[in-house]
Amino acid sequence: STAPSASLILLSLHPSTLLLSSVHPPLHLYPGPVFEEQPSSVVYPEGLSKGTVTLNCQARASPAATYRWHVNGTKVPVGDPRYTLVAGNLVISGPQYGSDGGSYQCLAMNRCGTILSRVANLKFGYLHDFSGEGQSPQTAYEGAGAFLACQAPAHYPALSYRWFVNDFPSFVMPDGGRWFVSQVTGNLYLAKAEPNDTASYFCFTTINMDITNARKSAPAIKVRFPAETYALAGHTTQLECFAYGNPVPKLRWRKVDGLLPSKAGASAEGPILTLPEMTFHDEGVYECEAYNSEGRDTHQGRISVQAQPEWLQVMSDSEVEISSELHWTCVAAGKPRPSIHWLRNGQPLSTQVNGGRLKVINLALEDSGMYQCVAENKHDTIYSNAELRVQVQAPDFRSNPVRRLVPAARGGQVMLECRPRAAPKPTLFWSRGTELLTNNGILWIHNISRADEGKYTCFAENYLGKANSTGHLSVRDATKITLAPSNADINQEENVTLQCHASHDPTMDLTFTWAHNGALLDLEDPTGPYHRETIGDLLIVNGQLSQAGTYSCTAQTVVDSASASAKLVVRGPPGPPGGLVVKNVAETSAELRWSRGYDNHSPIGKYVIMGCSPMSSGWRTMRTVPDLSLSPYSSPPTDPSNIEGNAESARVVGLLPWMDYEFQVIASNILGSGEPSMSSHTVRTQQAAPTVAPSGLGGGGGDRNELIITWTPMAREYQNGDGFGYILAFRKRNSPTWVVERVSNVESSRYVYSNQNLSPYCPFEVKIKAYNRKGEGPFSQIALVHSAEEEPTVAPSRINATALTAFEMQVSWDPVQHLSANGILRGYEIRYWRQHEREAAADRVRTAGLETTARVAGLRPSTRYHVTVLAYNSAGTGPASPKSTVTTRRPPPNRPPGNVFWKTDGSWVTVRWDHVKALDNESAVLGYKVRGVCFEGAVCVQVDMCLSYCKCTVKIFKRMLKCVK
Repeated sequence: STAPSASLILLSLHPSTLLLSSVHPPLHLYPGPVFEEQPSSVVYPEGLSKGTVTLNCQARASPAATYRWHVNGTKVPVGDPRYTLVAGNLVISGPQYGSDGGSYQCLAMNRCGTILSRVANLKFGYLHDFSGEGQSPQTAYEGAGAFLACQAPAHYPALSYRWFVNDFPSFVMPDGGRWFVSQVTGNLYLAKAEPNDTASYFCFTTINMDITNARKSAPAIKVRFPAETYALAGHTTQLECFAYGNPVPKLRWRKVDGLLPSKAGASAEGPILTLPEMTFHDEGVYECEAYNSEGRDTHQGRISVQAQPEWLQVMSDSEVEISSELHWTCVAAGKPRPSIHWLRNGQPLSTQVNGGRLKVINLALEDSGMYQCVAENKHDTIYSNAELRVQVQAPDFRSNPVRRLVPAARGGQVMLECRPRAAPKPTLFWSRGTELLTNNGILWIHNISRADEGKYTCFAENYLGKANSTGHLSVRDATKITLAPSNADINQEENVTLQCHASHDPTMDLTFTWAHNGALLDLEDPTGPYHRETIGDLLIVNGQLSQAGTYSCTAQTVVDSASASAKLVVRGPPGPPGGLVVKNVAETSAELRWSRGYDNHSPIGKYVIMGCSPMSSGWRTMRTVPDLSLSPYSSPPTDPSNIEGNAESARVVGLLPWMDYEFQVIASNILGSGEPSMSSHTVRTQQAAPTVAPSGLGGGGGDRNELIITWTPMAREYQNGDGFGYILAFRKRNSPTWVVERVSNVESSRYVYSNQNLSPYCPFEVKIKAYNRKGEGPFSQIALVHSAEEEPTVAPSRINATALTAFEMQVSWDPVQHLSANGILRGYEIRYWRQHEREAAADRVRTAGLETTARVAGLRPSTRYHVTVLAYNSAGTGPASPKSTVTTRRPPPNRPPGNVFWKTDGSWVTVRWDHVKALDNESAVLGYKVRGVCFEGAVCVQVDMCLSYCKCTVKIFKRMLKCVK
């Protein structure tokens, strides 16, 4: 009785003996099935009756694999016309929701065994219609938050959501963070309502597929992510957060128990935090903070990262002899921890299994087959396949005979191996002629001489038969090292040559190889550091620290080899210190401890501590003092950044309170500075009260009865702790009593104090300081800030308006007294209007400063104007002065002079023309302007007024005689 895959052959081992043997061919000739393509899950549209679904399954095998499919644990009826098997692929025609949905698995099999594919799910996607009932109208207050529920219909798989306004496709846009569409619920959220938001809103889904008075409000988070979120390693996780508030709140994210991963990118300042390619380092508590000038609100939740199963160790195909033992191990990682079970030819194995270990003793032919190790947790199931072949065979040397010729060196040793194919394991012995040498499969011959030359035969026998194989031993001269390499000592980046010569049997070729710490060197790369200088010598170019160690030269022939070694010392900068830890973190200091790295054969002279924080652009040298608790007699170093070379601890000082830091340590010696140590874990210094006051204190302006105080918000590096805010103190100048107010938002930059009894432009002394959870900082210097101005109460006097031309007039007035301006006088406003117009339609011109005259242009000729003047400041204009009246002049003649004639006489030009007589509605002619223009276009002469109405003589220079007109 034999396994199905065994073949029957007749072996002629001895003329008088016929043996029957069961033989498996080698694994590489007839392998069991190995999947090349496995099915993947599919979502198919519900109600689509004419389509098809193809689930792929292809396996490599010899002989070729046959296939079978199971759905939900039962055999797929391939004879049904709706199911077609194409090669190994299953094609389902017209998939139906009720009968075809489920979990599909492919079985691939040949005579070696059966394996199962991963499970693929066929699910049906659908999106039902919205209910016909519309939602009742929503009412929101201007400046308040609101939301509209999508109430999505039944669907599979997940939906994506958008909203449009009134008509498709006028989709709702973020608008500076006012609007937010949750991709979890589909709801539309509005942070702050505005009057023009009144409209009809429609929820638009695709499947993967009345307003009144405004009021300010602090942020109130309305979209909250779960208190516990499970993320899958390697996948993207998103957290949603949105808040109502007026002004529209800003959103920012942080990781409470560490630094926010840099891969969050721009999403760290927005409603959706996106964390791609999650790792276990990303686990922790995350916080969303919503803030505006009125306050802040926060929400926290934990992200726990889990992982799909992943193989750490799997079994491999094995050929073993009958009656022996098999040991296979599978190890898988994952979170939750995967469970492991075993399959043989697709059927579960329950005996001889201990978790990820499979042990089979006293193997029989029927144990041959395809084995699978299956690791599973709630996220995925993975399979590892291997084939087991149990062999039974009489001894056979055809595939692995004893070497026919075995050369060996005199004085050396040689090993002769005997490895026939046989199952069960045969008994082996060696002989030379009639002399029995050994009774195992390996023959060692030591201290070889010429007398050892000759034929050696290995005999093998098991209960199925016998066989033998013979080889010939040939003795040659031994190879010897005649010049061994010497130890060397160099500095980094120097060159060195190691010598190596040898003698050998002249009938054979000799080659030299070099190894560094046991690793063979490539001497043929022209760009590498190692080169052959002569036949056996090694040249090392630009020696580096990594090239220190033991160099071995090997002289080798086909029969033996000889080796010699030397040590190379490379001196260079120290290696990186190790074991860096940060302890005893205070407000402005932290203790660092480390262990010495390699000094690379040159004593360490000093250490330097490097640090970085979110406020720094990179690594920078930190100020330090030695750890006096370890060296009570040491004194602070001259250079506060250097630490003695025998130290292994130091205290970093000058840190900012409530700031995250990482540290590195760099060692130096006379040959330079080494690589930095690995960065320490991130630490945050302790909180402390603020030490500096806010800057930029000022203010002024605003509405009546207001005092506005402004300042520059404190940067993060000066806050020194959480619970941060500002304390304002102000009083009327020369008043003994201070008014104190607290502003709790770190982003605030202004405070408005309202009091109906405030006098206009009243001077106040103002000072400010910061506070946090640990205490208060110092006050700033006192700044002088005035309350809001009021309009001037006095009008300018003695208004005088004079017509200059038909289009311009000049207005002058007496100034108002500054004390009556209720603030700083900014200037004056001139209002003017035509006699038949209303004063409300007057045109206006403003002056800046204390000027008391102004020219007004753009007037109409021969027109009567009323003019008044008002003083103004930042609050507005004061009362108008009494009106002044002026009439603009008539326009100049509208015709040019005629019959213009000119002649030159030496340096004189005489020009003549006809006189222009003004009409009744034009002003009288007072004179003429005469201009000379060169051909190149430059003015060469100009006389603003000629004494004669009809003649003008002008002296010009000789170089201008070309002028015309």
